[in-house]
Amino acid sequence: MKRVWRGPALLLVVGTGVAAGQVAQGRPVAAVVFLLAFVLLAGVTSPLVFPRPVGAPEARRRSAADGRPVVFWRPGCTYCLRLRLRLGRRARRLHWVDIWRDEAGAQAVREVNDGNETVPTLLVAGRAYTNPDPAWVREQVSSPR
Repeated sequence: MKRVWRGPALLLVVGTGVAAGQVAQGRPVAAVVFLLAFVLLAGVTSPLVFPRPVGAPEARRRSAADGRPVVFWRPGCTYCLRLRLRLGRRARRLHWVDIWRDEAGAQAVREVNDGNETVPTLLVAGRAYTNPDPAWVREQVSSPR
């Protein structure tokens, strides 16, 4: 759980340091701008940007019931963030599994990626897709199942 917040926490610490340096140099406006930029980066790279994760068994059960894809992801992954941001509100229609919180999810990803924890990995109708194009994922979410 600690590693999930390590990157965002580091961004906040660095941002605070940069802002303090700007204040010390007599540039309070620049300090506010830098601090806001670092807070924004920390927020975007935190798990808060993603829908609430569920465990892999529960995600598979839900997917079988409603036909929606399962996304295996981990915080700090730029490809996962790209997918999440490009999906916009549609992201809520997917079942998200954080592989750093769910060992069954991590194992599922390793099984389909030659032992690697390569994310995002999507499970659509029982078939795995590693790092798919966000436009394709939007089609999967939009299409009736």
